[in-house]
Amino acid sequence: MRMALYEPGLGYYVNGLHKFGAAGDFVTAPGQGRIFARALATQIDELAALLTTRWTLLELGPGNGELARDLLVALEAPPAHYVMLEPSAALRAVQRETLGTLPGDLFSRIQWIEQPPDRAFDGVVLANEVLDALPVARFEIGDQGLQELAVTASDQGLDWIRVEPRRRLASSLESRLGGVDHPLAPGYRSEICVDLPAWLETVTAAMTRGLALLIDYGYPRREYYHPDRADGTLVCHYRHRAHFDPFFWPGLTDLSAFVDFTTVAEAAEACGLSLAGFTSQAGFLLGLAAHEQIERAGNDVERMQLTAELKRLVLPGEMGEKFKVIGLTRGIEQPLRGFEFGSQLHRL
Repeated sequence: MRMALYEPGLGYYVNGLHKFGAAGDFVTAPGQGRIFARALATQIDELAALLTTRWTLLELGPGNGELARDLLVALEAPPAHYVMLEPSAALRAVQRETLGTLPGDLFSRIQWIEQPPDRAFDGVVLANEVLDALPVARFEIGDQGLQELAVTASDQGLDWIRVEPRRRLASSLESRLGGVDHPLAPGYRSEICVDLPAWLETVTAAMTRGLALLIDYGYPRREYYHPDRADGTLVCHYRHRAHFDPFFWPGLTDLSAFVDFTTVAEAAEACGLSLAGFTSQAGFLLGLAAHEQIERAGNDVERMQLTAELKRLVLPGEMGEKFKVIGLTRGIEQPLRGFEFGSQLHRL
């Protein structure tokens, strides 16, 4: 999965081919319009009021730059530095083109980095649909216990092969599945992101005071490893079509897995972060009064467009319940408005 997504020059996210929007393979929440960014700006402005004026916003995996562009316009007090962590040269070029429409005083705040920052800052770490692209390992419950699903190559192409789990994988599985209160039958398959705790520690280490806001599709652990979810959550996207064959055109097909948000909460505690909130995307956006943007529409056409956009973002059959939002803070005690409506902390 790591090779299929990130192999230099060949991986899905670094090969220079178009990914986002109607002409790509998928549309993210920022691509629906500007309601999402404006609601996020409300939450970030609330947090920024607790920080110094020289605060930083670090966006991880900024896609085509739409969210950065819309946030910089919507924020009442834009950050002194808007830092975009993007290792792909091809995507950095796309982001520069998207952000080129910003006024000079906003564009001048942007900087690109290829590795997580090592200089301390106060501010916000933002990751929208990043966790699902972290490489995962596949496993299966066999008659004799856990087996890892590795990849084998032959004249017929790529296929799964069962092997003894690597020591680190076996240890992580034992820890995480130990918290599942229902037996998993032989033949049960799923995924585990072994690197998630280390990733979270790395990307938040430089944040001395502030908020990490992670938005993605996923479940709490009891639901993630549910007996009815017997083939896991690995999903592939190509030209807006979802499929479940990760060996179909490697490097040209997006691969992702749903997020185990219980692991995110546990990893946060391990690296000194506090759990500020967990809710659905619908709960988060409605808690930030995203619906009131419709009332401020200038005409009927805009009102209809905003209504359709909001429905895609919050309805259960669209993105509203599939996507979750988790907030992690360091040195911040004040409750965050986005998590006051429809809290789902009890599900973790």
